[in-house]
Amino acid sequence: MKINILVAEIGSTTTVVNAFDLNPCTRFLGQGQAPTSVYQGDVNIGLKDAIDDLTNNLNTDEIEYDELIATSSAAGGLRMTVHGLVYDMTVKAAKEAALGAGANIKNITSGKLRDSDVKRIKEINPNIILIAGGVDYGERDTALYNAELIAQLDLSIPVIYAGNVENHNEVKELFKDKKSELYIVENVYPKIDELNIEPTRKIIQHVFEKHIIHAPGMKKVRHMVTGPIMPTPGAVMEATKLLYEDMGDLVTLDVGGATTDVHSVTEGSEEISRILINPEPLAKRTVEGDLGVYVNMKNIVNLIGQDELAKKLDISLEELDDIMKNHKPIPKTQLDIAFTEKLTVHAVIAAVKRHAGHLRHLYGPGGKKTLAEGKDLTKAKYIVGTGGALTRLPNRIDIMKEIVLSGKENELIPSKEAKILVDNDYIMASLGVMSKQYPDEALRLLKNSLE
Repeated sequence: MKINILVAEIGSTTTVVNAFDLNPCTRFLGQGQAPTSVYQGDVNIGLKDAIDDLTNNLNTDEIEYDELIATSSAAGGLRMTVHGLVYDMTVKAAKEAALGAGANIKNITSGKLRDSDVKRIKEINPNIILIAGGVDYGERDTALYNAELIAQLDLSIPVIYAGNVENHNEVKELFKDKKSELYIVENVYPKIDELNIEPTRKIIQHVFEKHIIHAPGMKKVRHMVTGPIMPTPGAVMEATKLLYEDMGDLVTLDVGGATTDVHSVTEGSEEISRILINPEPLAKRTVEGDLGVYVNMKNIVNLIGQDELAKKLDISLEELDDIMKNHKPIPKTQLDIAFTEKLTVHAVIAAVKRHAGHLRHLYGPGGKKTLAEGKDLTKAKYIVGTGGALTRLPNRIDIMKEIVLSGKENELIPSKEAKILVDNDYIMASLGVMSKQYPDEALRLLKNSLE
């Protein structure tokens, strides 16, 4: 069977392969999956097994394909450390750029690096180090100091400099003849209250693709792949941005076994923007590492409370304990499904509220003054669910409806007018990476999946 394009999503536990035809008409053909073979020393084993599963699902003897592109979150995905000047300014801007690119940020520092910070960088052994600091033609010393310390480590790790433009020549000299490959990009925070994260986000994804060595065998995958490789969360963001350009403001939720990711693309309301304390990016991603419905299941149970959860499920504490001990990545029984749904409800509500901003009321001699802090989601027209939980659980739409019902007066979360959509084919990440080469076809497939 001849297929135009295969997209492999190489995850930490599962590898999924999606097949698409682009000619004569754009259509999703089918999906195959297999365990990711990181611990066998070669992720190609899992990739080939997933293609074999796809072959079986399509009832064909053999698959031939024109192109293979991929996303990856295997072996921790894209690990980064971020180092800036002031946390609420350049550090925040650098962090937004890294998260928007799909990074898993392992360490963030503000100000001059300490010995303990340098030691931590070496322990983490990130895939990319991002240095920022100082508005253009402003403070220079901190970013130069940090760049010098990182250069002295002489690590074989790509370094991106996205700070004060005046430091470019000095930074180039610091990394001259060093093992680190240096990338210099526009300042992420060029002026006070101005974010400029897109250039850095794009270079992070470029560096990720060039240095794709996050799991055993990934170098071989790089040779197999004919097109781009992206971090899986970055691909979901690309798909979210693609939908924004066609449909308007939206929020995408991705509940997984280990984390819950929230992607939003919205400018918010003019009213809120006038009272916003600090600028927010148009496209924002947050990762809640404690809100996973499998690996981090116990965290959510503790946040809800075992007594409360048992009450919601109408079971005893002993029965709840038994469910927790035998919890599987994919729930099978009705009680296991109900348990996972309760976890997912809490995960999406908590994740959206952490992602969203809120109003603050200050009282002074002149009376009450209202300020806004964080991302304004009140103008989001759509809430989109992707990932295993929100595409496969029976009550996924009702789960997402709980977000707006839980809102409080001072929270800048989506309104009750927001429409709930589901990535029914579970192909959003695949279409995000496809959109880099085939944006029109990716959008058509994505909208079909949301119907």
